[in-house]
Amino acid sequence: MKPHEYRDLIAAYIDANYARRGIVVYTEVALGKTIIGKNRQLDILALRRADQRALGIECKYQDSQGTTDEKIPYALQDLEAMWIPGCLAYAGGGWSKGVLHTLEGSRLGVYCLPERPNLERTLATRELDHVLAAVFGLWDVVIPGERLFSNDPQLTLMLRGGPKKVAPRPIVSPKKVADDEG
Repeated sequence: MKPHEYRDLIAAYIDANYARRGIVVYTEVALGKTIIGKNRQLDILALRRADQRALGIECKYQDSQGTTDEKIPYALQDLEAMWIPGCLAYAGGGWSKGVLHTLEGSRLGVYCLPERPNLERTLATRELDHVLAAVFGLWDVVIPGERLFSNDPQLTLMLRGGPKKVAPRPIVSPKKVADDEG
């Protein structure tokens, strides 16, 4: 997969899954300066126009060992220096162990490999989904409703698949304290 094909795959994934949430996707956006003073060309800018929240995404795909490895530390530092939240979406089987460890250990590195033609949310897109949820406040996308905690068993059962009959909890009366125990 060529770099622009991976960028377009990530852009198409975001558009397919987040456009209805008001997220628009731009590619190859000029956005400020890099850490070495060059004009930055951001692979993807995800923007929610309603509140002007934005996420910058750099995309790196490596199928075979090559020079992309050498660019990763710089790309991560450059993302940290941006004035907006950012992440580095990556995929491919050609990363060296050291760089893969760096990407997996960085809070800015997000593994993402959507599958065409459906571009559905899967385990292979989860890391990017979590970043999008955090930046745009879309927690319902990544946190299932059935994980909602409740002390009320009837409410819990309602949340976990519909109404079910449950025997009411017995009312436990407080233990009487004897007059001589006070």
